[in-house]
Order: sequence, then structure tokens, then C-alpha cells
Amino acid sequence: MKESKRHFLSLFNEKKPVMAMIHLKGESTEEKMEIAKREIDQLIENGIDAVIIENYFGSPEHVEEVLKYVHTKRKEIIYGVNVLDHDEKAFELANKYDAKFIQLDSVAGHLPVEEDTEFHEFMIRMREKTGAFVLGGVRFKYQPYLSGRSLEEDLKVGMERCDGIVVTGDGTGMETDMDKIKSFRNIVGDDFPLIVGAGLTSENVDTQLSIGDAAIVGSYLKDTYKDDGNVCVKHVQEFMRAVEKIR
Repeated sequence: MKESKRHFLSLFNEKKPVMAMIHLKGESTEEKMEIAKREIDQLIENGIDAVIIENYFGSPEHVEEVLKYVHTKRKEIIYGVNVLDHDEKAFELANKYDAKFIQLDSVAGHLPVEEDTEFHEFMIRMREKTGAFVLGGVRFKYQPYLSGRSLEEDLKVGMERCDGIVVTGDGTGMETDMDKIKSFRNIVGDDFPLIVGAGLTSENVDTQLSIGDAAIVGSYLKDTYKDDGNVCVKHVQEFMRAVEKIR
């Protein structure tokens, strides 16, 4: 691991940084861009520390269009990228548009042992080619568990492949179990970044970030509290007020 990559949290001026998802909602490329631009403004102007551009409702091509916009028009903000089901593309776009970090839904545990060696070599190769930090999931929502290794073994492997471990519950918007967060912390230790990646609310953020170092938030910031809603400034402000109390 490169020395500069050991401190993902050094990207941020604030303790307990909050990263918000840009899900790329919209029927057309034009509408997706319009919504993404508006959401970025709403989130950053109301205290969110970084945004993650993700092809949740869009394509890798849509991700690239938004990254191009951010890189040229909003380069002062901290932004990352997650290209679902296409890890190599995530690295490619991060390098092309100077994203500060990459989120990968799984960095360990999701592959049978015979396929994991190739993935390990891929991760080493990709990380040598990027200046971006890598955040990686282990036992991540919707991801299979196929390694046959214990949680401790998978987390130790995952820590070799990324700069921060992301822990989630079973699904989008579903609260991450505190026992799971604590077990992850006990294994990764106090010095390795642990990011709570799903189910955070203004009511549970103080408890969850008493263990976790950072947050990834999507659904709670929407008007419906669901992933397909629209960003609601009131919800963003409410969430960030709760975060400020624990900083």
C-alpha cells in the first residue's frame, strides 16, 4: 500500500465526514444531468462533505457525463465514483476525472477462492495505477458470500485491498446492525477507516458513528426516505445537524 493512501480521512477537514450518493435518477441523459447538478448543489450547500457519483439508475456513460461536469465546473468539491458491476471502469473514470476516491461494493468475500486470486492481482494492479483512495465492502448489501472464509479472514484480506472498509445492513436504506459495526471495528482496529454505508438516519447517526469513522448516505436524504425520491434540503439539514452534535 502506498504511504499516501493510508489516510482516507485526511481528505476531509471535518471529523465523521458524510458522503452522499448521486443516484442518477431521470428518464433521459439531459434529465439525469439536470437532477445530478441540482442534487450536488443541494447537498454540498447544506453541509455534505463529499458526493459519490453512481450508476444506480443510470449507466457508466451517465456517470462519466456527471464526472466530466464536476471535474470542469465543481472541482473544488470532494467527489468519488462507484460504477456498479464494473470495477475496472470505476478506476478508469476516477483516473480520467481526478476523483478522490472509488467505492467498490465488494473487495473480499464475494468470490470463490479459485476466482479470488485473479481479483487480488487485479486490485494490486489497479491501485498501483491510481491516486484515488479505495473504499471497499465486505459482507456488503446484496453481495454474495462465496469465499468460505471467516469474517475476520475476509476483513483482513479486504484491508489489504482498500483504504477504508464499508459496512452495511442487508439492503438499501436498511439500518446497519450495531453488533455488525462493532464486530467489524474489533477486527479492523481503531486506526483503519470504517465507513457505515447504509441505513443512517438523524436518529441513529450518533450511535452508529460512535463506532464508525464516516458515513455514506442516500435514501434518508430523499423526500420519500427512499432511493428513488428527490433530495430534500430539509432532510439534509436535519441529518447534518445531528452529525454536528457528534463532531
